[in-house]
Order: sequence, then structure tokens, then C-alpha cells
Amino acid sequence: MVGKASIYKSPAELRSMVAPGLATAASLAAVRAAIKPGVTTLELDAIAERVIRDAGGVPNFMKEPGYRHTICASVNDAVVHGIPNDRPLEPGDIVSIDSGAELGGWNGDAAITVVVPDAARPEIVAEREKISAVTERSLWAGIAALASAKHLNEIGGPIEDVIVSAGNYGIIEDFVGHGIGREMHEEPPVFNYRVRGRGPAIKPGLVVAIEPMVTMGTIETHVLGDDWTIVTDDGLVAAHWEHSIAVHPGGIWVLTAEDGGAAGLAPFGVVPVPIP
Repeated sequence: MVGKASIYKSPAELRSMVAPGLATAASLAAVRAAIKPGVTTLELDAIAERVIRDAGGVPNFMKEPGYRHTICASVNDAVVHGIPNDRPLEPGDIVSIDSGAELGGWNGDAAITVVVPDAARPEIVAEREKISAVTERSLWAGIAALASAKHLNEIGGPIEDVIVSAGNYGIIEDFVGHGIGREMHEEPPVFNYRVRGRGPAIKPGLVVAIEPMVTMGTIETHVLGDDWTIVTDDGLVAAHWEHSIAVHPGGIWVLTAEDGGAAGLAPFGVVPVPIP
């Protein structure tokens, strides 16, 4: 009988996850810089692929059966898993970009949300910038909790608290974060809200992708006819932010942030420590 693989990585394996994390971060930075009215998500997809391959990596989303793109691009009411297409982005669109790189057999996974500028509708932009900012802050609250919590399920509370305190937003429950390593999606699940049970111990070697998904209204969703894109039932917009984070003997390090998470964690009084 084959034993169950451990969810904890060795120090050498943690070091191997730094490069794919940085390649993922670089792909998202390049895409963010290119987002403007008129650009298509297929063009953004090509940008992300080029950055990852220039770094010596492979887009890991392409390894998902039936998926042939580098990014998922989810626009407006699409929550996650949007397929890049040739529709030009319009002023005021809110677009979530999820990207991942495999390098040396290890994976990175992260997501950002960007609102396309729209000078004619500042109120729409402000509303959508707010849900993006709330979602991002909830992500950092979860990451900060990872630095001191004893068990993984403890981090859902801080994520939920940020979102609930900010307004009448919905927290998607059908899709959650995950472990990451040799595979892009591994055990354990990472919940963005309070759940019963403690979950696995947070200790050196744990690597997880935390990814809150927040909506303007209902948390009910359905899959479009492309069998990938997840949209809200009420047609209201959503935001999605994600980072991959490693726990090691010295602390935590955000693998998919160029600064290891220093800027995002500063408001929470947490200082990330590089993986030795």
C-alpha cells in the first residue's frame, strides 16, 4: 500500500519553489501594465506566456486537461476560469487575471484584479476598485494570519472579517484555495471563510495558495457553455486575488510577490523572511 504524500515540503523543495513563484509574479506584472481599453484578453495571454517562457518556465494552466491558455481572464460577472478571447476590454471593465508557471518541476499560482480606466463613469470605477481592494486586503489578512496561526482553518476568519466589515459583499464558497508544489492544485483546501475543524497544522514546509473570490451580490454561480467560465447568477461583478505562500522555520515568504510580501504584510505588522 502506498502511503499518502506529505503536504509538507523539505527546505530544498521550498527553495525550488522560489523561481516559479517569481516567474508567475513577472507574468502578472507584465499583464497589469498592458491592460487598457481596446486590448484583448488573448493579447494579454500572449504577454504572460512570453514572460513565463523567457524565464525558463512553462505555463502550468496549459497542463490542465482541455485548457490551452496561459492565463484565465475573468471579466465583469465572471468570477474565475474565464477563457481569453478576442473581445476588446472596455472602459470600466473589471478583469481578474489568474496565472501560473512551472519551472524545474515546481509550480507558482497567483491572481490579480484590475479595473480598466473609465473617465466618463468614475462612480463605476470607484465601486469596482473598492471590491478589488477589499478582496486584496482580505488576501493579505489571510496571509498575515498564516504567520501566527497554529492550524490552517484559522485563516478563514480574518479573510471573512475583512470582507464582511467592508460592505454587503458575497464570499464565494464553491471555490477555495489549495496546497501547491509539484502539482498546481494539491491538498489541503484553504477556506476563505470560517469553517468547523482546525485543518492541518501550520508548520515549516507548508505551501498554500490563498485566493479569496468576492462578489457584489449573490455567491451563487454557474458554468457557461464553454465548460470553464464561472459567472455569478445575478450578473453582478466579482474580484479575485491570489498568492502562493511558503511557511519555513524563519517565518513566511510570499513566493508570488517580488518583495516576498513585504508591502502587503506591512499594515498587519508582519515581516516576511526569505527562504534560507
